[in-house]
Amino acid sequence: MLTPDETARRSAEAMLAGDQASLAAGVELVAVGPGTATATMTVRTDMVNGHDIAHGGYVFLLADTAFAVACNSYGQSTVAAGCDIAFLAPVHAGDRLTADARETHRGGRSGIYDVSVRREDGTVVAELRGRSRTIKGTLVPQEEDPT
Repeated sequence: MLTPDETARRSAEAMLAGDQASLAAGVELVAVGPGTATATMTVRTDMVNGHDIAHGGYVFLLADTAFAVACNSYGQSTVAAGCDIAFLAPVHAGDRLTADARETHRGGRSGIYDVSVRREDGTVVAELRGRSRTIKGTLVPQEEDPT
């Protein structure tokens, strides 16, 4: 049997291998564990809107990626059932953002995850609450292949 941390790591690798959106945005996974994930991204000039601040969709993408990794960390295929985000401070080109996701509830096929997005100076720029739903399928087998 895989340890919970190994299951989380392998699940993240399997899921992110096909995540072209996060790859294109430059999202990097920093840490993953059961029910947790940390991801980073640097805001590029092509990510800002007409107000010269980061388009909210990119901030959401970073938070959503951390949420997705956290809720898929048990090896079972899990999708978002819904998300709410609050944008708390403007983000500018060149800002390095870190999204920390943590599970607050997991029961049956449902879960709740909170994600804080911060700039390097520690300012919280967004808060996301995600609701997950486990579906059929697995990301990684739970037993080691002896061959």
